Amino acid sequence: MRDEVRQLRALGIDIGGTKIAVAALDGSGHIVARQVLPTEAERGFDRAMDRVVAAGDLVLAEAGATRDDLCGIGIGCTGPVSAQRGIINNPYTLPTWVECPIVARLHAVYKLPVFLENDADAAALGETFAGAAQNCNRVVMLTFGTGVGGGAILDGRVYRGVQGEHPELGHIPIDSSGPDCYCGTRGCLEAIASGTAISRAAQEAGMGDSHQVFSRAAGGDERTRAIVARVADSLRIAVWTLLHTFMPEVIVLGGGIMDEHFEKLSARAVHSLGHSTMTPKGSVRIVKARLGNEAGLVGAASLALRAASCVR
Repeated sequence: MRDEVRQLRALGIDIGGTKIAVAALDGSGHIVARQVLPTEAERGFDRAMDRVVAAGDLVLAEAGATRDDLCGIGIGCTGPVSAQRGIINNPYTLPTWVECPIVARLHAVYKLPVFLENDADAAALGETFAGAAQNCNRVVMLTFGTGVGGGAILDGRVYRGVQGEHPELGHIPIDSSGPDCYCGTRGCLEAIASGTAISRAAQEAGMGDSHQVFSRAAGGDERTRAIVARVADSLRIAVWTLLHTFMPEVIVLGGGIMDEHFEKLSARAVHSLGHSTMTPKGSVRIVKARLGNEAGLVGAASLALRAASCVR
């Protein structure tokens, strides 16, 4: 245990709509201790922060460490967030969380550097730091779950848009005659390939949720096979777009859907790489995410680790 304590460097915090994970990590991105608690966003930001701090102290105690063993804290949170301002502004999936100064709040408690990122960017950072894209400088990641998120890492840094905004890679247009999306267009990747979209397509066909779609498709059911084929082709189009936009070394596919169905859904996208005339042959890979639900924690913590140069 003493060796782990000497290696301990950062707290990682991953805030989702239903759960918050808090972990103590060493300098290689290994999780030493972890706690998961319900978000309970509707009960207010202040109460949530009190519970996060308590969970942080608990994981440190479980690791045999104290706050003095830390170099910083990293947070990945479901967006919208402002990494530059250190603010969460997401009443959509975190009810009541409007203009919440999470960086200032945790800095006041711990007296340490605190960093904030969108959860999709944090996951991409995690896979780049200690996962499927380790040692790569140009990485694009897509995560497929209830929605479709994504992030781009260029030369080790998160790519940001105007005013530091997070690019919404899940809203790449795929089919102009496809389903309407809240993003303002029709037939974007999320509207076709997210778990929510797959379940909706199944229900419209008189079936159940996304799990039943894949199960029935594997058994040869033609209607569900058509749904899965549409998802796979949507991914192919999105990957083609991202490939020619960013020219990354690797495109990482993660999230619950890819955890279970990566080979089936990525096959068309992988095949299409061989037909690109604009990229160096064999220079781009499509890979399955390796860290699973821990990617956001590792990526968030890596922000503090890199900033303090206390990596490995």
